[in-house]
Amino acid sequence: MWYVTVVPGNTTTMTFFLIICSCLAWGGLGKPQFPDQEKDPLFWNTWAQHTLKNALTLQKLNQNTAKNLILFLGDGMGIPTVTAARILKGQLSGQSGEETQLEMDKFPFVSLSKTYNTNAQVADSAGTATAYLCGVKANEGTVGVSAAAVRSQCNTTQGNEVTSILRWAKEAGKSVGIVTTTRVNHATPSAAYAHCVDRDWFSDGEMPAEAVQAGCKDIARQLFENIPNIDVIMGGGRKYMFPKNQSDVEYPGDKKHFGTRKDGRNLVEEWTNRMKNKKAQYVWNKRELLTVNPNNVDYILGLFEPGDLPYNLERNTETDPSLTEMVELAIKILRKNPRGFYLLVEGGRIDHGHHEGKAKQALHEAVEMDRAIGRAGLITSIYDTMTVVTADHSHMFNFGGYTPRGNTIFGLAPMLSDVDQKPFTAILYGNGPGFKVINGLRENVSTLDYQGNNYQAQSAVPLRMETHGGEDVAVFAKGPMAHLLHGVHEQNYIPHVMAYAACIGQNRDHCMSSGGASSLSPALPSLAALLTLTRLLC
Repeated sequence: MWYVTVVPGNTTTMTFFLIICSCLAWGGLGKPQFPDQEKDPLFWNTWAQHTLKNALTLQKLNQNTAKNLILFLGDGMGIPTVTAARILKGQLSGQSGEETQLEMDKFPFVSLSKTYNTNAQVADSAGTATAYLCGVKANEGTVGVSAAAVRSQCNTTQGNEVTSILRWAKEAGKSVGIVTTTRVNHATPSAAYAHCVDRDWFSDGEMPAEAVQAGCKDIARQLFENIPNIDVIMGGGRKYMFPKNQSDVEYPGDKKHFGTRKDGRNLVEEWTNRMKNKKAQYVWNKRELLTVNPNNVDYILGLFEPGDLPYNLERNTETDPSLTEMVELAIKILRKNPRGFYLLVEGGRIDHGHHEGKAKQALHEAVEMDRAIGRAGLITSIYDTMTVVTADHSHMFNFGGYTPRGNTIFGLAPMLSDVDQKPFTAILYGNGPGFKVINGLRENVSTLDYQGNNYQAQSAVPLRMETHGGEDVAVFAKGPMAHLLHGVHEQNYIPHVMAYAACIGQNRDHCMSSGGASSLSPALPSLAALLTLTRLLC
């Protein structure tokens, strides 16, 4: 039995105490911290053989025409974030976590995407959105325009516009939708409908006067004008739709949430008036959202916050919808179209959590997006729906430190630094706001609530906001033509594959045989195919 007397203020004693604790932690590893079945080679061999049999079923490729297309975009969801979210998902259900499967992990095809912008080695969310939505790489900070456009220079917009797969789908007669946890006019969703040389021109209130006078349009205005009648729009960004100084319906006394538009337009009122003869509904809170009957509504505009939606950990579950709830309603509205739909879903606040150094917020956002992916899978079919999950870029986020199996993902590494003799968390950032020095030394994290929702993990370099990472990101795919997402590709390849699968956009020749019939197989599952699906899901 060890007994240690800790003297307050005695650094040597405290250090010795932490070393003892560290040793005891490692000593406890002598007893395997994993299920007994994993000791048996038969367990691993059986699991691998089952996986192999499932893989062999994929030799018969799904070459159906994709009636529906869904793109789930985890903003900032690099591969370390995927792995950490997987562990968190398992730990939230009482497991050790490492062996857990995310919904995206179950997708049969995985590839890598090169995320650089035309003018940036480490990308931003605007240039990347132009790539995976419009099919061309672009400069950082610009949306829906080619690399010939220069950020913030209004006169480089005209003639450099590029269209998105959302527009291609709409022009093909499909229903289209955008669902995001950020503002609906933020970088990711805006590339689906806007052509703007500055991602920050949310409304005319954020634009320089000369750009407005030169005829450039703000992004919120373009949401309603560029592609008429987008069927589903859900997210935040309410204040950018209302006249300057108009109070917000939810926060009437808070000036920071007042309208921002200098042109005096009320874009929500304009939308409501334009859609009055259609089955359309505007909602601004969860209660209103849950009253919507998808059978009676063809168009929905949901603006649930003046800015971004709250983090899922901080969400008011009575008034703020979850990403899963928004996605479910979106699909139920869109799928009524016999020609199918295209849906863009963004888990946008993964990125915000990382920028703030708040790994717990970021990872819970990723888990919620995975939950939405699972819900979407339950109400669509792999025979006629192509689903792709990817990220726009990564972050300077990682975790390590020889943590034992089942170590809480937000916990400490089981050792002290052999340089400053202090503990450290498994999760660390390469740069960001978590850099703190006290009396010339690294802060002792054991004195902090390092598992708190808003704890800022330590970083190597001090920055007010943590930065993106430059490595490739994963692309998960299932459904018709998903096998075309393989290997390592440029990010702008993604919408070309999705358009090819759905016979929309620029390359549709393969869709028609010489006799005029579709050369892609219709999505009519046979009994054998249904059995294959059962095996894949089980």
